Amino acid sequence: MLFNSFVFAFVFLPIVFCVYFLLGKLKNKDISTLFLVAASLYFYSYFEINFLYLISFSMAVNFGLGHVLIKAHSYRRTILTIGIIFNVLLLGYFKYADFFIENYNWIFDQNLDLLYLALPLGISFITFQQIAYLVDIYRGEITHSKLSSYMIFSTFFPQLIAGPIVNHKDVMQDYEDPAKKRINLENVSKGSFIFLIGLVKKIVIADTFALWVTDGFNNYESLTFTEAWFVIIAYTVQLYFDFSGYCDMAIGLALMFNVRIPINFNSPYKARNIPDFWRRWHMTLNRFLTRYVYFPLGGSRKGEWFTMLNILIVFFISGFWHGAGWTFIIWGMLHGVASVIVRLFIKYGRIQLPYLVAWFMTFLFIILARVYFRSSSVEQAHHLFGTLFSPNLASLKAFISTPSAIFADAAAIEVWGYALNTPFILIGSLLVTLAICFFAKNSIQLLERFRFNWLHIWYIQLLAIILLATIFYVKKSSVFIYFNF
Repeated sequence: MLFNSFVFAFVFLPIVFCVYFLLGKLKNKDISTLFLVAASLYFYSYFEINFLYLISFSMAVNFGLGHVLIKAHSYRRTILTIGIIFNVLLLGYFKYADFFIENYNWIFDQNLDLLYLALPLGISFITFQQIAYLVDIYRGEITHSKLSSYMIFSTFFPQLIAGPIVNHKDVMQDYEDPAKKRINLENVSKGSFIFLIGLVKKIVIADTFALWVTDGFNNYESLTFTEAWFVIIAYTVQLYFDFSGYCDMAIGLALMFNVRIPINFNSPYKARNIPDFWRRWHMTLNRFLTRYVYFPLGGSRKGEWFTMLNILIVFFISGFWHGAGWTFIIWGMLHGVASVIVRLFIKYGRIQLPYLVAWFMTFLFIILARVYFRSSSVEQAHHLFGTLFSPNLASLKAFISTPSAIFADAAAIEVWGYALNTPFILIGSLLVTLAICFFAKNSIQLLERFRFNWLHIWYIQLLAIILLATIFYVKKSSVFIYFNF
């Protein structure tokens, strides 16, 4: 069940919303919490019922270990280590088993059969969230463990599948406060507003760009110089609007239930260097890796060489967390090396680059590194780099004058009488969306300026109905990219 699907918006969400707040009127507030847990588990099982057993098993083990850790006065580090190993092995088995088998076969010239395991949805996010929960207990930041509160913390449907990665202290007060069991019309209005922004990002922008990106990468060997540059920039746009759109929708849905989950994006393409980019992009992942990996490794306290090594380790983990493939590892290490270079330049450099120069270099690096992130193999990525760095003026003239045959799927769709592979649509769409990224206020800034009134609610609901009815009409509700991670 997808946020951008008809059944979610017009069946699941209204029912869950109404029943949750009706149950919130009861004296025993745990009943409404347990209902929301059950609804969230149903939401998760809607994709694949077998995944429900896995998440239930994970919760049982982690809650048990957490409970023991709270009570324990000795062997606490051992208990924590067992918990971390359990979560890492669970993730490793489902996500990385075939990767290790493939590389073992290649290195030792063997022919072991691959397992072809289905990747449980959200397992990467769930793993990090559970590890953070156990570490926070170990550090004394969580001092009590209530089963119903833990269950809703682990399963809350808006952020269950693809984040943001939530810490216990981010949300527990909202989950346990009886006053939050009553409908807050201002929160409903604000939540609907940012949900609509996310819906537009996903349906109007990300899904449109997905047509061009998919066609481009599927036909990468036939791309011209100009088409290759268009495709990788388009992917940079698609990924941002897809993932930030999901996060906006998650934040909006949570706010409707009076829960504030952390923001995940803050205009990342305005960053002037790579560390600045990671303070703006997937912010909760960066927070997790900083708090639970970088600082325990020593952070910047053990000298420059260890600091650089710690940065590289963090980005190696980030790359590998995103996907079981060398392309993701290379992407992560590229960002790690870039972060180290920026750190050294800031510390020892005698000049400061003008903002526009620094911004352009950063954005160009992000685009080029994403070639590895999107490619299905290192060979495909290198072929694309060969095309990207083989300038061809004739291809530019052809791109701006005639419809591109590469984008076959897009050619079948028309907007205002223009097929989606015509130069006017391709170039215009790219320029408009880049302008939004570079100059417009982001979703959170718009939310902060939003003022509640009934007219806003009616307008928002009407626009949401129109968008979702359009999805239903064309029978298309695509999966979010980060569901794959």
